[in-house]
Amino acid sequence: MGRTKLVDGVRIQFTAEEETARDAEEAQYAIDKQAEVDAEAQKATDKASAKAKLIAGEALTEAEADTIVI
Repeated sequence: MGRTKLVDGVRIQFTAEEETARDAEEAQYAIDKQAEVDAEAQKATDKASAKAKLIAGEALTEAEADTIVI
């Protein structure tokens, strides 16, 4: 069963072009969402690394320093 849309209260089947466009939108959303998740994970990693380096008296990378700047 293909996708449908509601036009003036009537359910209409997507055309092949609409299906392709919607598939591309969904794929891009998945890519964007994964990029957000990856960025958050990297930020958490940098923050933990920065804390450990501060405790040990080591130099921080710029990304690590950015996580602790207020």
